[in-house]
Amino acid sequence: MCEYCGCQSLTAIDELTREHDTVVNLIGHVRDAHRDGRVTRMAELAREITAVLGPHTQVEEGGLFPAMAAEFPEKIAALETEHRRIEAVLAEADGPFLADPTWPERLIKTLGLLREHILKEQDGVFPAALAVLDPEQWDAVETVRARVGSRVPTTSP
Repeated sequence: MCEYCGCQSLTAIDELTREHDTVVNLIGHVRDAHRDGRVTRMAELAREITAVLGPHTQVEEGGLFPAMAAEFPEKIAALETEHRRIEAVLAEADGPFLADPTWPERLIKTLGLLREHILKEQDGVFPAALAVLDPEQWDAVETVRARVGSRVPTTSP
């Protein structure tokens, strides 16, 4: 992922990036399961992705995005719309996915959208946040993170 602007030196962005990395790895496993026709495994992995994205999305939508919405209203609104589209298909992993023969392909298509979405955030939102957020706004992001936690373990230096 992106390492050119230095935004990952901020704890908030580093944590969001680690969550993205985890999700990208899980997407690869979903694709493998799809290739092998393992729909139940696809659903298990989709639930893992949902678990990672839960707190991740709360940090973005409760801290980072509001701080950036005044400067980039259309882009932030589009990202939030993508969140809802992605969440809707992932949520089907808790439902009767085995009874819906279209779900595996819709999941794969949605995970493609998720991958593109991650790139938009990492190559656009995160570097822009580094440039436009003030210390109080970063504190607000950190406050949300402290409240919601993360599903990805932290790494030790």
